[in-house]
Amino acid sequence: MSGPVFVGVDVGTQSVKAAVFELSGACLGEASVPLALNRRAADEVEQEPEDFYRAATVAIASCVAGSGHAGDVACIAVAGQMAGILGIGPDGRAVTPYDSWLDSRCRPEVEEIAESLGDRFVELTGCPPMVAHAAKIAWWRRWRTEQYRLVTKFVVPNAFVAGRLCDLDATEAYLDTTHLHFSGLADAASATWSGELTSVIGVELAKLPRIVTPTERVGCLGVSAARDCGLLAGTPVAAGLGDTAAGALGAGMVEDGQLLDTAGTASVLALSTTAFRPDLSRTLVQMRGAVPGQWISLAYLAGGDLLRWLPRVLGDPPLDRLIEEAAACPAGRLLFVPHLGGRILPSAPEARGAWVGLDLSQTRGDLARAVLESVAFEYAGFLERTLELFPDLVPRDVRVIGGGGADALWNRIKASALGLPYVRLKRESFSCWGAAMVAAAAVGAVDDLAATALTTTAEAGRIMPDSSLQSLYDRRKGDYRAVIDLLVPPHDEVHA
Repeated sequence: MSGPVFVGVDVGTQSVKAAVFELSGACLGEASVPLALNRRAADEVEQEPEDFYRAATVAIASCVAGSGHAGDVACIAVAGQMAGILGIGPDGRAVTPYDSWLDSRCRPEVEEIAESLGDRFVELTGCPPMVAHAAKIAWWRRWRTEQYRLVTKFVVPNAFVAGRLCDLDATEAYLDTTHLHFSGLADAASATWSGELTSVIGVELAKLPRIVTPTERVGCLGVSAARDCGLLAGTPVAAGLGDTAAGALGAGMVEDGQLLDTAGTASVLALSTTAFRPDLSRTLVQMRGAVPGQWISLAYLAGGDLLRWLPRVLGDPPLDRLIEEAAACPAGRLLFVPHLGGRILPSAPEARGAWVGLDLSQTRGDLARAVLESVAFEYAGFLERTLELFPDLVPRDVRVIGGGGADALWNRIKASALGLPYVRLKRESFSCWGAAMVAAAAVGAVDDLAATALTTTAEAGRIMPDSSLQSLYDRRKGDYRAVIDLLVPPHDEVHA
């Protein structure tokens, strides 16, 4: 007789992935369905919420059919991209597009929140004012008044998909705790909506969903959704969590001092802690993890977008060829500023990119290498600030996941810039496995998420810092920061 299996879903920016797992962590089947980004302008990026549901059900149906275990699925959980928001009506169906984390039309609202609340916003939320839920909701209220009036609750992608799977109406809508920092409307430490924040920002509490833990059971598959997924009606569905939190859990980043590099559409460097310490320098975000009592201190930039942009601007060679050419070039000859669409953390939306130090001897390999090194220099700054905020922690190593985690050159560059080993892991679909563990916990099949995460994801190899590169990068970090100071002036200076 087969044992129970669990489905984890990840609603990403470019695709929805789903996978079926045993409790051992073995993946029995997986599938991926692409998503469209509606990019009407540089600052206007939306997605269709129903596409999330359609892609999720197609991916689930494909992976469970391939696994041969459709009848053994004991629970489903959905992870998803985190900083964007969408509105649902009374029936749980979308009444707005998904306002993507890549959409920056709400920058004026971000400014207003920063000016009206100052450090208090960071102290309560653990997150600097940024292009995320609070500012986006304020933008919809101001500029899309008619659609805003139709919104009963604002939700995030994973909760929207889970709601559609379970036929939840707006009274049952929810936000899980791993998203609270991005809401900009919650007291993160107490995991409650903040009357102070909602009052100042002008968001009605009635439009905010209930707050739940990731492992709470929120419903079960409805008849229509079960048919779409190729599963049994009544299959339990857990609340799920944000994709960054799911990736951290799936990678076994659950103990103090562990670091994680998520090298995806966003390049995220995160540290696992047990303390909530808001960063008033506005460099780091403090996020609740999936494990009870865990906090994740992180910062990020749009690193994955750089690797899609780079071939296009250099004549469309294959990215693999550019990486090979970069590997053949000396390190540190050029500096590159990676903030092509503005810097995310610390916020500098007016920032743009640049290569600095060009001469006639350099090739496109030098240009490509400088792009890779720029993300490493950003990470070095993130780590420096992290250790200032958490001087009691000793970083161990950096686990790396995401598409960029397969690039040996980039891993060696980042390991050398940080002075820490980079650890590759023996699995894929980290966010899906993290979501599947949450699903298992929701039905009592897992009673210790941290222990399960640690024992089910093994190392595949380590890349140690290169001593000569480390010495060079230690010197070049100062040059990089000087260039940043020149080209990315402090935000208050820009608006003086």
